[in-house]
Amino acid sequence: MQTQVMFYLLKDEVTDDSDQESRSALYHACLQASYFYRQKQRVYIYTQDQQHAEQIDEMLWAFDSDSFVPHNLVGEGPKQGAAVEIGFQAPQGRRSVLINLTSTVPNFANQFQFIVDFVPSDETLKQQARERFKTCRQWGFQVDNQAVTVPSDVSSEATK
Repeated sequence: MQTQVMFYLLKDEVTDDSDQESRSALYHACLQASYFYRQKQRVYIYTQDQQHAEQIDEMLWAFDSDSFVPHNLVGEGPKQGAAVEIGFQAPQGRRSVLINLTSTVPNFANQFQFIVDFVPSDETLKQQARERFKTCRQWGFQVDNQAVTVPSDVSSEATK
């Protein structure tokens, strides 16, 4: 089965704050994790390092008070991991969805049926996303992109 990859184009922010861009990607990663959890898919969120893993872990705890998304950092929680697992190393078990929050395509990406990635508006980060896009195509993945759509009452939450 061919791996499918969706690159989400993040909206241009009226700021040069790269931390703002990072929070936006984390927020949209939480949205995607929540969506796939509700589709009964097991998700792995791949981060740059321990600090980013802990940051998205905290964000998921407070993400949506009406609908909790079971998640844990790699090595914590149940033996098979929660529905959503977060880490900065290769996953231990089989999962169908990878949410990539790193600057490269991980060498284990072909283990997944579906990959979510993000294209920030910052030019340097956008160029890294283009490289990931090319890599995914070279690896034979089915690659597509679309702009993120967030209801107006939710979009202000992404910037907090």
